Amino acid sequence: MAADVVIDVRVIPRARKSQFDGIRDGRIVVRLAAPPVDNAANEALVAFLAEALGLPRRNLRIAAGERSRNKRVEIEGATREHIERVASQRSA
Repeated sequence: MAADVVIDVRVIPRARKSQFDGIRDGRIVVRLAAPPVDNAANEALVAFLAEALGLPRRNLRIAAGERSRNKRVEIEGATREHIERVASQRSA
């Protein structure tokens, strides 16, 4: 099993649909359909990443940036290379 990985994510809320939007400035960009209110965008981010990476939601945690568009997400059970490959392949 892979060790914990911490990734930097840039979230763009209120998108038409949730999807990866590439990697910019070392951050994985994720467009989310959810609005940035009542923790909805954070929950949507964890659910989206878990599904895209094929991991249970309990393996992901927002470590920093809960109230910011720039977030740090801890992921257990995946490598950085796998995460970046999935983000690149599924980008719009």
